Amino acid sequence: MNYHLPFLTLGIFLSLGTLGFLMLPKETKPPVPQAGTYNVLFISVDDLNHWIGYTGRNPQTQTPNLDRLSSKGMSFSNAHCPAPLCCPSRAALLSGLRPSTSGVYNNGDDWRKVIPDSITMPTFFRRNGFEVVGGGKIYHGGFDRDSEFDYYYREGKDRSGQNLIKKGQFGGIRWAQMEAGDEALNDFHTASWAIKELEKPHDKPFFIACGIFRPHMPWNVPQKYFDQFPLDQIVLPPYKPDDLNDIPLPGKRIADNGDHKALMKTGNPVALWKEAIQAYLASIAFADAQIGRVLDALEKSSYRENTIVVLWGDHGWHLGEKDHWRKFSLWEEATRSPLIWYVPGMTKPGSICDRSVDFMSIYPTLADLCGLPIPNHIEGPSIRSLLENPASSWKNPALTTFNFNNHSVRSDEWRYIRYNDGSEELYNEKTDPYEWTNLADNPKYKSVKKKLNKFLPKYNNGITIGNDTGQRMEN
Repeated sequence: MNYHLPFLTLGIFLSLGTLGFLMLPKETKPPVPQAGTYNVLFISVDDLNHWIGYTGRNPQTQTPNLDRLSSKGMSFSNAHCPAPLCCPSRAALLSGLRPSTSGVYNNGDDWRKVIPDSITMPTFFRRNGFEVVGGGKIYHGGFDRDSEFDYYYREGKDRSGQNLIKKGQFGGIRWAQMEAGDEALNDFHTASWAIKELEKPHDKPFFIACGIFRPHMPWNVPQKYFDQFPLDQIVLPPYKPDDLNDIPLPGKRIADNGDHKALMKTGNPVALWKEAIQAYLASIAFADAQIGRVLDALEKSSYRENTIVVLWGDHGWHLGEKDHWRKFSLWEEATRSPLIWYVPGMTKPGSICDRSVDFMSIYPTLADLCGLPIPNHIEGPSIRSLLENPASSWKNPALTTFNFNNHSVRSDEWRYIRYNDGSEELYNEKTDPYEWTNLADNPKYKSVKKKLNKFLPKYNNGITIGNDTGQRMEN
């Protein structure tokens, strides 16, 4: 469904400059940071859910390098995306504008049409004297903007469709074992590029954005990563066959993207389900290996003592929970993703913060840590206080938006979902971590809903800005 403001309303909207960035003060050229300013290593991982070591969500996963980074810094166990799909999540994180403000809701929405390069994180750091370079997937594919970077690397050769020795598929879910080395995949080359950036001399602070594509589909990775997870040892995620019985119609429609039905129509759905789990775990292990190469290079470099590392996954991923696969939902599996910070001299090794945060905090926190003024337009708080002390007072729940006026508010204890038609879901995350019991209709929790409702956006941009219908949901 498209949402268009009437022509007159649209004219008023544009003339008044309702979007936050249109009301910003005129730009001034900030001073170059003093010597000793932090560098930034900014690592994004595509489609990586919370199946990594420190969360404990899935003990089958093997992420020794992410675990190593976690052991050095602070990991957030209750971190959530601004949107449960690539384009709006990345556009929000990198611009500081939530989807409800920008109107960037879907993978087909060309965010460059409404978000100027003058307000984005890469431009901000460039204008504050940093050398800003990027490689791999930082923004959503096809919607990159080179004007924000001093240099962008796109020269890797991806041969993920070659040398396939065992393939699997149901619905839109597909994977294959590859008779190839790591160098057959683009992530290997992106990591190699980032390593070279860390090895060379820099005459000013740097901001290196390294985008890892796996575990995005297709889950085609070298066979050795599949071998780490024997099929006879694969355990399916917790699953409740009647899980959707107590959720409203919009939630049922979201769950029903066809993948799970396709799986259940196969001759042996449990066996194929296990193969898919194995492939996702193998893809995570491959991504972890490439991240490990970059971390090794940082540790060997002269920049290890003054470089902030922040690693984040752009959103979560369902693997059959709630009869759903992929992202595209407002439930825990789609919104929760890793967030790990290493700040030399600040973060306590191996510390974990369980406060609910979302990725709109990354931009202001990096500015704050680097001693730079946080831009006025940013719609997220700095989490510096939590990096200093994970038990600090915190009153900001995580907010996730999926399409026009569908939102989820995730506090430390609760998840509250409200859809565009007013229907609701409410889950107690302490007693019901897989969100099997919807409490929204229980009058006992009316006050809980009222409290969480206050954190929903007061304004929802209804303009469709995509280069197509705005409803395309790519993998």
